[in-house]
Amino acid sequence: MNTMQHAERIFRQHGGMMRTSQALAAGIHARTLYRLRDLGMIERVTRGLYRWSDLPPLADPDLVAVASRVPKGVICLISALVFHEITTQIPHEVHVAVPRGVNVPRIDWPPVRGFRFSEASYSSGIEMHLIDDVTVSIYSAAKTVADCFKFRNTVGMDVAVEALRLALERGHAKPAEIEKFSQVCRVERVVAPYLGALL
Repeated sequence: MNTMQHAERIFRQHGGMMRTSQALAAGIHARTLYRLRDLGMIERVTRGLYRWSDLPPLADPDLVAVASRVPKGVICLISALVFHEITTQIPHEVHVAVPRGVNVPRIDWPPVRGFRFSEASYSSGIEMHLIDDVTVSIYSAAKTVADCFKFRNTVGMDVAVEALRLALERGHAKPAEIEKFSQVCRVERVVAPYLGALL
């Protein structure tokens, strides 16, 4: 088996997508990796992340790229609202939460905005979703609504209220879940009047 076939086999064993460091650790030489890229056999998803080019197009390349580059990151705020279909906003960057003390690495594409969450807020309400064979951590709809109220000065109070309304209307979150996460995020007094008005 030649080096190109060997590299293809390794890529396919990893679901067709690998970080440069993974490929090198798996025995693919850097020269082979660059040759595969130059021949169009692999495509660059983002810096340091490559994907076998004959695979079907990614359903959500932005979330996949961020999940692959930010291992402790959790998709949050507007990006999570879009995922759960509880907003009319069109995101211009991927919002990702990390624990305090963790830096978001520089990513050339897509544009990313990192948010540092307290331990209690960071670790609550995380759901794991398989997108294009990549496990992506995303906050639940109820947790995301609470986060939007917490970060209302960043995302806008209108966005938070719309998310609350749509989450309830579309059955993506129950009032008790929203109350629970509002307490975790310490915004229960802010959320309560809006929640009461919608019930």
